[in-house]
Amino acid sequence: MHFLDQAKIFIRSGTGGVGAVSFRREKYVEYGGPDGGNGGKGGDIIFEAVAGLNTLIDFRYTQHFKAERGHGGSGANKTGAGGDDKVIHVPVGTQILADDEERSLIADLTEVGQRIVLLRGGDGGRGNASFKSSTNRAPRQHGMGWPGEEMWVWLRLKLLADAGLVGLPNAGKSTFINAVTNAQAKVGAYAFTTTRPQLGVVRHKGREFVIADIPGLIEGAAEGAGIGDRFLGHIERCRVLLHLVDANDEDVATSYRIVRDELDAYGAGLTDKPVVVALNKIDTLDDELIAALSAELEEASGHPVIPLSGASGVGLDWALDRLLEAIGPEKKSIDDGDEGEDAIEWSPV
Repeated sequence: MHFLDQAKIFIRSGTGGVGAVSFRREKYVEYGGPDGGNGGKGGDIIFEAVAGLNTLIDFRYTQHFKAERGHGGSGANKTGAGGDDKVIHVPVGTQILADDEERSLIADLTEVGQRIVLLRGGDGGRGNASFKSSTNRAPRQHGMGWPGEEMWVWLRLKLLADAGLVGLPNAGKSTFINAVTNAQAKVGAYAFTTTRPQLGVVRHKGREFVIADIPGLIEGAAEGAGIGDRFLGHIERCRVLLHLVDANDEDVATSYRIVRDELDAYGAGLTDKPVVVALNKIDTLDDELIAALSAELEEASGHPVIPLSGASGVGLDWALDRLLEAIGPEKKSIDDGDEGEDAIEWSPV
């Protein structure tokens, strides 16, 4: 499945139904009078966060969403049926933004089942029965129904994960996430092997947590160098960051500072999050060099350094223990209480 974390869509709520013009015409009813019913209310535009999704790719092909208009009223004072609401399913972690210069935030859907009525359908028009008065016994006027609302909005997905992986390209992030989760991230001996965020579920010591891998950062990423920093939004919600530094870099301290500077330039509190620092790819080095590089990296970062190797598995349990400590008590599962319910099949509508 292709990954897409931004999409622009057009939404329109339903117009209210037309009020009816009708008069009672029963044979034995004297002075029947007007009996036209009101029109039905137009459908609402509703966004709902559902489980099992981590991309907005379907909104690339379906970009217009319109709720049903209300049905017209009829005789015998019958109100028209309301139009069906349009429920738009989005992944958990989706933000809805206004289509303005500031991209102001309208809603942030962070829990499964969370719903928001973004546009309300128009009210139905009045039937002629509602215009009846002592001086207007046979009204023929009626309401056409109030128009619905419409707007363009941006959808922006920020994946929900407990821990996030950061580092320079080729720091071994994909190898690490493949080693500790069931993810199948692409691994290659060249920069920017990872081109899109990757999620994986870690199972360690009876606990489960989600870890996110994003494309590597290089110096100047905040100004658009390399892939840039657009994917950093996917670790904004993480409770801890795992910073991997390649032990084969010429200067591990400089490698650490480059990434930290880019996180600081991005903002959003990323540099304020707890961080676990690890020296990766130690399987290619001897113990003396590992100790020297670890000390150098610890001095630069101000944090204890975990020597590890995603390829050989050395130090992985140690790193996961530290992540669990930083994540804290286990959160209640989003699926608690949902056993036996049918899973929601993905569809933007």
